[in-house]
Amino acid sequence: MKIYGGLFDPDQVKKKIEELEKLTKEPNFWNDRNKSTSIINELNRLKKNLEEVELLCNKITEDIETLQLLKEEEDIDIQNLLEQEAKEIQVKLEELEVTLLLDGPYDHNGAILEIHPGAGGTEACDWANMLYRMYLRYCDKKGYKVEVIDEQAGEEAGIKSVSMIIRGTNVYGYLKCEKGVHRLVRISPFDSGARRHTSFASVDVTPLFDQEKVQVEINENDLKIDVYRSSGAGGQHVNTTDSAVRITHLPTKIVVTCQNERSQIQNREKAMEILKNKLYQLELEKREQELKKMKGNLMDINFGSQIRSYVMHPYSLVKDHRTNVENTNVEKVLDGDLDLFINAALKKGEF
Repeated sequence: MKIYGGLFDPDQVKKKIEELEKLTKEPNFWNDRNKSTSIINELNRLKKNLEEVELLCNKITEDIETLQLLKEEEDIDIQNLLEQEAKEIQVKLEELEVTLLLDGPYDHNGAILEIHPGAGGTEACDWANMLYRMYLRYCDKKGYKVEVIDEQAGEEAGIKSVSMIIRGTNVYGYLKCEKGVHRLVRISPFDSGARRHTSFASVDVTPLFDQEKVQVEINENDLKIDVYRSSGAGGQHVNTTDSAVRITHLPTKIVVTCQNERSQIQNREKAMEILKNKLYQLELEKREQELKKMKGNLMDINFGSQIRSYVMHPYSLVKDHRTNVENTNVEKVLDGDLDLFINAALKKGEF
């Protein structure tokens, strides 16, 4: 009998795989394309996890047997090979551990990521743009697909805001760790006196829910819809018509903008999709807060919840304040190398 540890129950995974495979054989399985695609993705994910766990387990068993043989007859070359394999197995085990931690109800979904600068004018807008670039690089390394739905340029430099839909495997599971306030300390390139500045920007991450599951009733009277000329990239047609759409949900004050589609109708449809996601997330958070109140453990999450500092002067350091994980290579982190921080946050189990 193989022992896999507390993070993985192979019998339960195999049972779930059998249940999903049975669903795929039903005659009307492909009638609902969204539902069938979701089932196939879940099936493939479970099969991949099971395969990786079993491969690692078999490899470890083989290496242990080889070690037993080395006790009888020493072989330096085989010993060196086993040492190298042990290092590789350790890396794969750590990667697999993080993957198996992504067991939340929406961890396997895509995500909507938004960045907003704090107070500070040009300096803050530039910092928001640096974070924007960081997440684009991170997504590129992960093989995620990014769709920018709204980008507002700063008056002198940087961005006033950006919203993007990110699709791929476990997108929300990883990026949910990035939600919060990010702080930058550096010598400002916009300060003629070369003084040190501190800038803030907030990152918000929402799961990209399956639209079939988002049961949100929206009263048209609760919406304020504005159309205006697009200010972002998108081609001549987009930039010369009032195609951009801004929807304000009056009861919650949630504002959603979309300007990157080619028509006002398309932008409105995309904006409504994002609004439904946000309202659905808001309802889920309300339920969660009520549960926390009942348990007597209510934790506020607000704009002041600083999660990470990026210090470029007078020393070089990126520090995550939730896990105390640090990296002295700021440029590498800003180039999208976020795994160290995300993995540590997931292992801490705060999400």
